[in-house]
Amino acid sequence: MAMRFSQSMPRPRWNPNVQDINRLFYALWTTTFFLLLIWGVYAINDTYALNWRRWGNHPRDWKHWSGVFSYPFLHGDLEHLWNNTVTFFTLNGLLFYFYRSIAARTWILLYMLSGIGLWIFAKGGNHIGASGINYALAAFLFTSGVVRKSQLLLRVTLLVAFLYGGMVWWMLPIDDHISWEGHIAGAASGVLVAVIFRKKGPLPDLQLQALSPDEQLPEWWADAHPEHPDVIRQREFETNQTTTTEEVDRRNVQFRIVRKEGFMEDAPSEKRSDSNSDK
Repeated sequence: MAMRFSQSMPRPRWNPNVQDINRLFYALWTTTFFLLLIWGVYAINDTYALNWRRWGNHPRDWKHWSGVFSYPFLHGDLEHLWNNTVTFFTLNGLLFYFYRSIAARTWILLYMLSGIGLWIFAKGGNHIGASGINYALAAFLFTSGVVRKSQLLLRVTLLVAFLYGGMVWWMLPIDDHISWEGHIAGAASGVLVAVIFRKKGPLPDLQLQALSPDEQLPEWWADAHPEHPDVIRQREFETNQTTTTEEVDRRNVQFRIVRKEGFMEDAPSEKRSDSNSDK
């Protein structure tokens, strides 16, 4: 059965003019830029023993308010840094590839809200590491694919759930050395931003509706799918209709006698006899 797009639905904002290679490049360089920053900060701090880790996020401590912005760039050791690097590379790449038009705004909001949420709701300590942003990215990608009626973005949601579903356990206070409050703050930020931006960026898929029996396929669709059974049926119907119309026109041809010039002058005039002429 042929299908058509519903005219009442908005068109998707997946710009076909933006090639996949451009999306991939955009996702890679933005992700690489952040990773170079956090690896550079780690290398400089360890090489020169600068003790930058003291500039982490100190909840409700106004003397260290700058830690709200600096804590994602600081890490405790190489294992901590590597774990966050691998997760960030995947999640941030998905964000900037599939949500290209709103990715920058989304990332900035996630970065700000996760740090502020941690500063407000955590109980104390010095929180460092990019795991808060990772949780924010995962929550955004998961929630956004659910609230948007898009099969493509829903596949991204399933991919995130498959790869990082186990992250949910680290939102519980099961290890004193892990900032579970930062994970919760990041996840909450991701859900919030996904709801805020649910009508921006990629829109829901266009709905398909079955053609009514008396409705013809659009010409552009028929030209693009000449071998489709419905297109063949429509072409045959149009051909039969044309043939039938020509036959009917042929039967309805009317002949008209055209008088020759001078013909009526030579013919004897016809007189109408009066009914009383014999009298």
